[in-house]
Order: sequence, then C-alpha cells, then structure tokens
Amino acid sequence: MRKSNWGKILGLIFGSMMFNIPGAIIGFIIGYYFDKGYAQALSDSGGFSSLMRRKVSLKNRAIFFHSLFSIMGHIAKSSGRVTENDIALASVLMDRMGLNGELRKEAQTAYREGKQAHFPVEETVIEFKNYCYARRDFMLIYLEIQIQAALANGQLHPKARDILYSIGAILGFNKLTIDGIIKQNEASTHYHQKGRQKTAQPTGMSLNYAYQILGIKESDDAKTIKKAYKKLMAQHHPDKLSAQGLPEQALKLAKEKAQDIQAAYEAIKQHKGIK
Repeated sequence: MRKSNWGKILGLIFGSMMFNIPGAIIGFIIGYYFDKGYAQALSDSGGFSSLMRRKVSLKNRAIFFHSLFSIMGHIAKSSGRVTENDIALASVLMDRMGLNGELRKEAQTAYREGKQAHFPVEETVIEFKNYCYARRDFMLIYLEIQIQAALANGQLHPKARDILYSIGAILGFNKLTIDGIIKQNEASTHYHQKGRQKTAQPTGMSLNYAYQILGIKESDDAKTIKKAYKKLMAQHHPDKLSAQGLPEQALKLAKEKAQDIQAAYEAIKQHKGIK
C-alpha cells in the first residue's frame, strides 16, 4: 500500500502558520505519527478500498434481508393472522440460513414490519430489484426462498399465492413461471418432510418428486431431461450467485436446492438408464 504523507504535510503547514519554523518542525513530527497510525489502521483493515467494499457489502446485506423477511412476514399475514406456527417456521428458516446475533435481530424486525397493515410491498420489492440489478437468477433464488417459507407448513394459502404472483410480476416472472417454481418447491418440501418422518435415511427420491423438481414430464427424452437439469444447476451455482451479490447466508439455501436437483436427476437417470 502506498504510504500516506498527508499528516506530515498538514502538520508542517499548520505548525509553520502558528509558530513559524519551530512550529513547523513540531507539526511535521506530529504529522509523521499520524500518518504512521493511519497507515497501520488501513493496513489492518485491508486498505481503504477494503473498507469501502465492506460498507457496500453490509448495505447490500441489509437490503436483501429486510426485503426477504419483511415480504415473508407480509405473506404470512395475508391468511388473516400470523400464527405461532408461522413464526416458528420463519425461525427454522433463519436457522437453516445460520442467522445469528444482530443479523437475526434485523430479520426478526423486518418480519414484524411486513405484518403491518400498510406495509409498502411494491416499493420494497422494487428496492430489492434495483439492488440486485434485476439479475434473473438472483431474483429467482429470492422467489424460491419466499415460496419455501410459504410452503413450510405443507399448504399454500390462495392469498399467499396472489402475493407471490404480484411479487413475481414486479420481478419479471409471469404466473406460469411462478406456478412452476411452486410445484418444484412443493415436491422438495414433501420429499424432506417424508425423510424427517422416517427413522432411517430415505433410500432415494421418488420419481414423482424427481420429475416435479426438474419441471419435466416422465415422457421427456434424455436430451430434454439433461437440458432441464443443467439449466437448474446453472441457476443455483453458488459461485455465480455469490459474484452477483447473494449473501453467504442465502447461498446455503441455494446449495440445498442444488442438492435436491442433483438427487432428482440421479433418480431419473437410474430409472431411465441415462448415461
């Protein structure tokens, strides 16, 4: 890192202005130690550019989680009232994402804000869209997390579906696409619920769930199946999503979804003998 001399220069100027030559010398010495401390502080933090990146990262993280959990709270409230079960499910999602300390408090505060009667849904979603520069895969993960939360108790309330349609429209997804994402996540939710109900680890994914997760039909050929699989895996690639600004906590859910996609593809491959 290039050494800073601003402290010595300013110390020299102000010292000479106040006390002529002796003051200039004293000012230069004070400035020297200021520069030394300033340089050390920047070195310890990774430099000025590192400090700026950290501020931007914290701001982006705050926007993402505020939008995510406030909309989640709004969806939970849409059925009439937020139940203890809804709050418990939101807490489980925070656990899955590894949210602790201040970050968890931020998420909980946002969730409560979303339950308010006049919560600005459209403005909140637009702010999120601007934050992620309308990157489709990034917005898709956001929608998937919202749908996972709405489906956590196994059912999707009609009013919750309407809100998801509205959010999707703002982000550029039509109802057909939203319905497809809902079906995929319904299959994943049921698959994991059945797995938790068994004392032993399930031997594999059922073909019915597998086809729903990949968004394909049993009659589709190997080429179509491979294409669907590769597209979904590309959409959930952690390195790409991380580069686009998805917080590491949310990446955990993207990785879980990628594992489901992989399990679905393996089940279909084995059944159809795809190489």
